[in-house]
Order: sequence, then C-alpha cells, then structure tokens
Amino acid sequence: MRIGYVTLPGRGETDRLLAGLAQRLMAQGLPLAGAVQHNLDCGDSCDMDVQVLPDGPVIRISQTLGAGSSGCRLDAGALEGAVAEVAARLAPARLLIVNKFGKHEAEGRGFRTLIAEALAAGLPVLIGVNATNAGAFADFAGDLAEPVAPEALADWVQSVLEAAA
Repeated sequence: MRIGYVTLPGRGETDRLLAGLAQRLMAQGLPLAGAVQHNLDCGDSCDMDVQVLPDGPVIRISQTLGAGSSGCRLDAGALEGAVAEVAARLAPARLLIVNKFGKHEAEGRGFRTLIAEALAAGLPVLIGVNATNAGAFADFAGDLAEPVAPEALADWVQSVLEAAA
C-alpha cells in the first residue's frame, strides 16, 4: 500500500500539477482512476470543477452563494456524485489520483472511503494535500503516506507501479 502526497503553496498550483500529470500519464496509456480539479475564473471567488478520470464527466463541485457569503462554497452532493463516478471506474486502474484531501475527507466524507478501499486493494494513491488539512491527512494515512516533491512525481509513479507489478 503506497500513498504519495504533494503540497504546493499557491492557490490552485497543486490542482494544476496533478491535472497535468494525469494528462501525461493517460497519454502514455496508463490506466488511471480519480479526479483532478480545474478552477475557473478565479478572483475573489472561483468555480471548482472536477474531471473524473479517465473518461468521466466534468462535475461542478462549487455552488454560488451570493455576495457577502462567507460559508463553504463546496457542493457536498456534487462531490459525492464525483466520488461515485470515480468508484465506478476504479477496477481497471493502476493508480488513483485524488485532487485533494480536503475538509470533507478530513471529516470522514468525500473521497476518504474510496482512498482507503483503493489502498486496501493494493492500488497506489497520489493525492493533493493542503496545509489546512495536513494534520487530518497524517492522522488518516499514518506511516503509509510519503511526501513527493513536485519534480519527482513521474519517478514516484514509476516506482510504485514497478513495485506493484
């Protein structure tokens, strides 16, 4: 069981990094499952979409709350729909990529159960983790988690795939 995680400091940087990696791996023919996030029109607020890998829909996981709102913009129902779409595509995958271990995962929802199921089945997982949820992620993943430098992602993927073969 291997779980690699990556953290970049800038808003949306981890999302872009994982989306680019997923695109390159799929172009090489690697069977993937998961979800990568695309942030649209980022300014004071932005729309968050996830692309279900490898061939699934793009799902908007944010909701518009209106001016002056300070609540969470995540649409929990849409996120759970994305999780179900990923779960339906997990069987042929050799790697699960999850855009983020976020607040919902920290609270036991979102992709958390699917991540655990993938690891239990021996499927390596690569996930983005932000500083806000790093503690909850460490509690969840324990000593299974290993940080992966952004420039070493492709090498990490290659090594976990070789080890799983």
